[in-house]
Amino acid sequence: MKERIIRGVAGTFVLASIILTQYVSINWVWLGVFVGVNLLQSSFTKFCPLEKILEFFKVGE
Repeated sequence: MKERIIRGVAGTFVLASIILTQYVSINWVWLGVFVGVNLLQSSFTKFCPLEKILEFFKVGE
């Protein structure tokens, strides 16, 4: 369940970044870059900040 939530949040942030970049400011592209870098680092380190937040609030157990 936690993995689905994490993927859903990451996908939502990337799509929001694309929409905001198109209609608001080019600087919103950095949100998508941040999400992508975080996903990449978590694949190597197995550390995901959102997973820790979900554990703290006892979501998806």
